[in-house]
Amino acid sequence: MPRCHRIIASEKTLQVILTEPIHPVPLARLREAAEVVAWDDPRSADWSHADAIIVRAAPVTRARISSARRLKVIGKHGIGVNAIDVQAAREHGVQVVYTPTANVNSVAELIVGFMLALMRKLPDNMRMLRAGAARISPTELTGTELGGKTLGLVGLGRISQRVAEICRFGFGMEVVGYDPFLPADRFAELGIVHHATLDALLAASDVVSVSVPYTPQTRHLIGEAQLRLCRPGALLINTARGGVVDEIALADALRRGLLAGAACDVFETEPPPPQHPLLALPNFLGSLHVGASTNEALLRVGNTVVSDVLAVLRGEKPEFPYLS
Repeated sequence: MPRCHRIIASEKTLQVILTEPIHPVPLARLREAAEVVAWDDPRSADWSHADAIIVRAAPVTRARISSARRLKVIGKHGIGVNAIDVQAAREHGVQVVYTPTANVNSVAELIVGFMLALMRKLPDNMRMLRAGAARISPTELTGTELGGKTLGLVGLGRISQRVAEICRFGFGMEVVGYDPFLPADRFAELGIVHHATLDALLAASDVVSVSVPYTPQTRHLIGEAQLRLCRPGALLINTARGGVVDEIALADALRRGLLAGAACDVFETEPPPPQHPLLALPNFLGSLHVGASTNEALLRVGNTVVSDVLAVLRGEKPEFPYLS
């Protein structure tokens, strides 16, 4: 049953559970307003007295929500809410808030960093250095410039729009995009060439960056058939969610030379096991879901989620309720 009937207590008596660490500055703000049960406290496993939960990657299931009888709000420290049972939260009268703008720049900069590292073969450089290189500027380490290349953006949310700005104005790249939920005239406003189909975008791009939510419709959005459409020598970058790209198909495409390289900040299983086929490939670059892990982004995200969680607990309207 919805919990709208519950009386909101004084903030000092409220309990907020943190499932994972957040930046110390917003954490200190939260401690001033409520009792905080941190991730390393054994009591954090018991949600029966929690008025709010702040979560980064931990799952929030229907069963957990049902057991948390006092729960009023779930704060997502980040953008993706796929690990939260949003429908169950709504059924129980629990608000979900998130931070859709706070980590945009950090993720966008990581995407550009992946592009540069792959184009200039920086992982190969490091391997040769460690092995004892015989000469400088070996032919096999000749790189490629981003300038003049075509960047294809799959999904045109805030992160992709920021990447487009950096790449258009910083590197002189042509930017093309595919997003069935964005009106065609909006592409022109953003200076991005519109492609009506994913297949057309893949065939037109030297670098493909995937930034879409994980849903049943986007699972394996990029699979074997799509990878065969990519330009020879193309790069693929996934900072969206694991599962949007078929990792087995991607590993096969890299082994067969259908792509020159790929980079992923996200995997279907996180962290991926050491025997994951992508990790054995020299033309693959991976990271541990660190797109939003900069000091600046963690401060912004932490402040945003703490402010909105406290707003809900005070009976006020949050800035970023999750409405989809």
